[in-house]
Amino acid sequence: MKKIYLILSVLFISFGCGEDFTSINPKGVLADATLQNAGGVNLLLTSTYSALDGIYNGAGDPWFSTGDNWWFDVLSDDAHKGSEDSDQAPLFDLETYNWTTANAYPLGKWRALYAGANRANAVINVALPIAESDAAVAQAMAEAHFLRGFFYFELQKIWGKVAYINEVQYASNEFNQPNTGDVWKQIEDDFKYAADNLASSSSEPGRANSWTAKAFLGKAHIYQGEYADASTQLEAVISSGVYALNSEYVDNFNSAGENSKESVFAIQFAADGGLSNNGNRGGTLNFQIGSDLGGLCCGFYQASVDLASAFKTESGLPMLDTYHDTPITNDYGLSVDDAFTPHAGDLDPRIDYTMGRRGILFNGFMVMPGASWVRAGAVDISGPFISSKNHYRAGEDDNRGSGGWGEQRTGINYNIMRYADVLLMAAECDVEAGRLEAARTKVNLIRTRAAGSTAADPAVTNYNISTYDAVWSDAAVAKQAVRFERRLELAMEGHRFFDLKRWGVLAATVNSYVTKEAKTITNFGDKAQTFQSHMVDMFIPLNAIDLSTGTLTQNAGY
Repeated sequence: MKKIYLILSVLFISFGCGEDFTSINPKGVLADATLQNAGGVNLLLTSTYSALDGIYNGAGDPWFSTGDNWWFDVLSDDAHKGSEDSDQAPLFDLETYNWTTANAYPLGKWRALYAGANRANAVINVALPIAESDAAVAQAMAEAHFLRGFFYFELQKIWGKVAYINEVQYASNEFNQPNTGDVWKQIEDDFKYAADNLASSSSEPGRANSWTAKAFLGKAHIYQGEYADASTQLEAVISSGVYALNSEYVDNFNSAGENSKESVFAIQFAADGGLSNNGNRGGTLNFQIGSDLGGLCCGFYQASVDLASAFKTESGLPMLDTYHDTPITNDYGLSVDDAFTPHAGDLDPRIDYTMGRRGILFNGFMVMPGASWVRAGAVDISGPFISSKNHYRAGEDDNRGSGGWGEQRTGINYNIMRYADVLLMAAECDVEAGRLEAARTKVNLIRTRAAGSTAADPAVTNYNISTYDAVWSDAAVAKQAVRFERRLELAMEGHRFFDLKRWGVLAATVNSYVTKEAKTITNFGDKAQTFQSHMVDMFIPLNAIDLSTGTLTQNAGY
């Protein structure tokens, strides 16, 4: 399916629907009746899937609208923007919490998600009159409901108050809708419709099935604090036996694990010959620099010192309260010629599948040399680590793609949701219900897989991870352990900002993080402003408000 996304983008230009909420295009040459058959509906549906990567008609720089949410990690305690402070200044402003409503990054994301939602509306609008008499069309319409639910889920979790456009309003060009409150009911309705009407297995890799919809329905409930309802859906997914953890942790980030038993729903990227238009265009900035691996670009998306320190262990277990009392040993401020010995204390082995650090084998290529692979200089706030999960691995040339200015467009799928995520959300529900031992069992499944995975660097001797063997009897400690495990397992996968938000600890965590991070990156504290409580909901883009002629209203505090 991912091989024809570009063709379908062209089709959507011809179809002429309004791609995003901020611009309304005239109807094109293809009438609804022309597409009102199984083939036409499937073409429209495939184009809707193609919007998952954030690329849409008239899109700006693809990293604004990227589908993997990498730059939201930069707003949390997991990552820095990377590169030099002056490069991509709007993202530097977001990282340092100097937010203005004209910033291009949230605007790009807003437009991309509405583009996806409106493509789903187009499918539903065309399919509805013929779905009852055509089983294939009925399945496609159910997939479109799932996708619309997903795009609005993303809008909801970012902005809090969003305008909802259904298929009837879409068909009537009534795009200018108010954002008077949340749209959780509409999101749940779409996921429920998909769960009730989709087949239990997908017709081809990358497409949603009924279990995908149930998993996301559970996630929608957990975001609202509805843990009992979330548990019902998530436990059904677990009991189905459809999904399981991969035996190797790294298989979530390489060719071997694409569309594996752990992948619940993923963006289907591909590195084509020549220009890789089906590659991850939103992540093209996020490769280490230096000539060792071929002069890649551009040094963005660097793991934070705080995240690296979180992988420290004591007797094989996380240091829940004390991990940053002494930050992990690192080479910040050192040149490649300066002597350096990597951290000698015990570490969770997942650290070296999550980030590159000096003195450790990087993605199977070679030992990371340090500052020569980091674009940031002494005056910049990005730290010494580089990202790994998004990066090619040695021997996987099939995932290497390029773009028009020589940038990298990786073909590695991005898992929007994987089974480890399902297990950890279900563990949260268990804790909330007082089922502490059930939560411990689920967390231990995650930790057992990590312990049994092949080491990222076989020469490292201080990997030490174990399971929680003592009974969990304290709900507060159990909650902390589950949340910490979620950070470790899903680090640098675009989840952290939203987890902190839904737990109600975003502002406190970020402000504490700035203080802790400044122990190593001393000028970070000088450049970062205070994260204000109202910033848990992103500002509505000024451009969208202006084009709505007052229909949209700004979130409080901006």
